[in-house]
Amino acid sequence: MRRLLIAFMFTAFAASASAETIHVGVNGLVCAFCVKGIENSFKKQEAVETVKVDLDEKLVTITTKQGKTMDDTAIKQIITDAGYSATTIHHQE
Repeated sequence: MRRLLIAFMFTAFAASASAETIHVGVNGLVCAFCVKGIENSFKKQEAVETVKVDLDEKLVTITTKQGKTMDDTAIKQIITDAGYSATTIHHQE
């Protein structure tokens, strides 16, 4: 029973400290300048580990740092401030 409890506690802690991957569909991306602008906007965020922009798919993939997250409101605001609009946001651990 003790081992089970310890294993459960370790699993719960590991899950809460894990990184998150966020996929954001974005309208208005048409060139390499757009890609660089979005990348720079997200790289300024403390929670962001990496950001990748797929121009063909109009998709931004953000990976957060361990134990960090970003809420949809903040993501939408960053996209809007960069001059684009977010169409979808999907969080994945």
